[in-house]
Amino acid sequence: MADTATLRSDINDGEGLPRQFAEVRQPRAASWDIEGIVRALKEARGRSKRVVAAGNRRVPLPSPERLQHAINGIYGALFPRHAGAIDHGDDALRFFIGDKLNSALHTLVEQIYREHAFIDEARAERDEKLSPEGIVADFSQQLPQLYETLERDIRAAYEGDPSAKSTEEVLLSFPGVRAVIHHRVAHALHELGAPVVARIIAELAHSQTGIDIHPGAKIGAGFFIDHGTGVVIGETAIIGDRVRLYQAVTLGAKRFSVDESGSLVKGNPRHPIIEDDVVIYAGATILGRVTIGHGSTIGGNVWLTRSVAPHSNVLQAQTRFETFDGGAGI
Repeated sequence: MADTATLRSDINDGEGLPRQFAEVRQPRAASWDIEGIVRALKEARGRSKRVVAAGNRRVPLPSPERLQHAINGIYGALFPRHAGAIDHGDDALRFFIGDKLNSALHTLVEQIYREHAFIDEARAERDEKLSPEGIVADFSQQLPQLYETLERDIRAAYEGDPSAKSTEEVLLSFPGVRAVIHHRVAHALHELGAPVVARIIAELAHSQTGIDIHPGAKIGAGFFIDHGTGVVIGETAIIGDRVRLYQAVTLGAKRFSVDESGSLVKGNPRHPIIEDDVVIYAGATILGRVTIGHGSTIGGNVWLTRSVAPHSNVLQAQTRFETFDGGAGI
């Protein structure tokens, strides 16, 4: 009988792969013209209408990976126990929070410098508060208030979902809460003068949760998105306190204004205003600068392009069921 070593040699190539697959590992000679492709790409970039000032071409662009690091640090500073702090003594928590926050804020300064380098570097010269350091200093002062608002959001999620067993579960696992945390951070930075960094932070949440909230949207406290996948909230939307949305809700624009040249006009109010204590059920689409009055309920799959008075209930038309006997009524 052949020994084990001989059998292994017979059935594999010595590295754990069956012999019939050994040839797959052998690279073929390269058949592409790298130098030619690189030259052609350079020429294509030269023809692009998306012109970058020559002096700024060597400045790195903002990095989603680095901004994810910043968000992780801010999350750790706000919710240290949920971010991995092991020792919960006062001194240990202070060190943990300080370390996470200091690293996150330095990263934000670095990333906002990158943003300003290709948008408007002169802003820092005109106003010290618009410098990256000024923006991040102002943002850091807002963190206690941001934390209190998030606590109301977390409480709303716990109280609004009968499946939630604790606020700890909500904070650790609910995608709607994750998206709202990102949005609170992104909105603060957007308002302070870092719109590109803010948009990247919003898109990090979008990719992780399927919830798309523009950082320009103004959202009150006690906000809860249940399930969440497919929710879209536009740039100029205004949402009051204690509002609840379900999955696939869209707060979007009905139309886009254009100027004399046919280009889109940026920044015009074009998304809905949702007043306090409104519930919007799954699949509802609300378009344009309309107002949904406080205390209203918008049913699932409703398409709405007009304002609604307070305490309204808006539902789909009832489906009619009719039978035709022997062709009668047709």
